[in-house]
Amino acid sequence: MTGPVVCVVVLAVATMFGLLRARRDGRLRVGTKDGTVRLSEADLGGPLGERATLVQFSTAFCQPCRATRRVLAEVAGMVDGVAHVELDAEAQLELVRRLEVLRTPTVLVLDAAGRVVRRAAGMPRKADVIAALGQAV
Repeated sequence: MTGPVVCVVVLAVATMFGLLRARRDGRLRVGTKDGTVRLSEADLGGPLGERATLVQFSTAFCQPCRATRRVLAEVAGMVDGVAHVELDAEAQLELVRRLEVLRTPTVLVLDAAGRVVRRAAGMPRKADVIAALGQAV
């Protein structure tokens, strides 16, 4: 009798975890509580955007990273003064640890000063990225 009960409990917990993760995947949330995390041009290996910068952490074999790259490049092309920078998470381990990037793709929305204002783990929707840019600009 114990075996079926354990199976039901494990299935229920796994289902709840899956639903919670699906609900939070790709959502842009506030980057830090106090807004003190800043990235410089040296961190990114290139210039910041005049108005905002979209930073994407990717890995070579990440399928959602390719779709995220297309979405962010399209949004950066639509909005003047916005740059898109893609960083290889494997090559930037110090920065990954400092920013606590746990999975790819991870997207950071930076304001003109390089301060992280929004963050998403997973593939964000185009509308969410545009809305996050509105708050960063």
